[in-house]
Amino acid sequence: MAVSLGEEIMLLSLDDTTGAAKGETAARWGVAAGMLLELVMAGRVTVKGGRVEVFDPSPTGDPLLYGRLDRLARWVHGTSSSRKVTDWLTRDHAKGSQDVVASLCARGLVAEERHRALGVFPVRRYPEADGTVERELRARLAAVVLHGAEPDARTSALVALLHATGMHRQTFPGLPKKQVAPRMARIAEGHWAGVSVGEAIRDLQAAIAAVGVVTVLTVMS
Repeated sequence: MAVSLGEEIMLLSLDDTTGAAKGETAARWGVAAGMLLELVMAGRVTVKGGRVEVFDPSPTGDPLLYGRLDRLARWVHGTSSSRKVTDWLTRDHAKGSQDVVASLCARGLVAEERHRALGVFPVRRYPEADGTVERELRARLAAVVLHGAEPDARTSALVALLHATGMHRQTFPGLPKKQVAPRMARIAEGHWAGVSVGEAIRDLQAAIAAVGVVTVLTVMS
């Protein structure tokens, strides 16, 4: 079963048993960046110089991806100037994560559970329903990060986003960050087959760092 970068990041963030998101804020930014990078790799969107533009708004054949593309196209075309990547991630990280979780539910990979915290506040959790895809994903990441296998372009892109969002612990539970971060950084900084994809990844890494700083300052203020 083929899943998108955004869906892979969400799967890594969800606790298999409880369905709670581990590092939810980081995962949301990662999901938004992953979906945008997916559109870049599909040749539908360009990310250059910190700006995002829609190159081809036609249907993608994937409801989740096309939903993001359509939403992005309407946002970009609502102004005469191109938009900043940071603006898009800020705008889409919450809605994008909701759509990705809905897609995982529809695929039967997670199940939605609803209850009320303290008997009052509605809470949704998404425990694992079919772990086949996540097991393959974690095995692929372990092969390239822990065992030195050569990553393909998609795996490299995923590792770059996981490293940028600080999702080391969610990706490799039980291992200290210092054990996996150096290798993830080398993969993230590697040579890319396509110049446009490499530039997009660097821009997304910078954007994630920027919104991360904003988030920290907001929490502290």
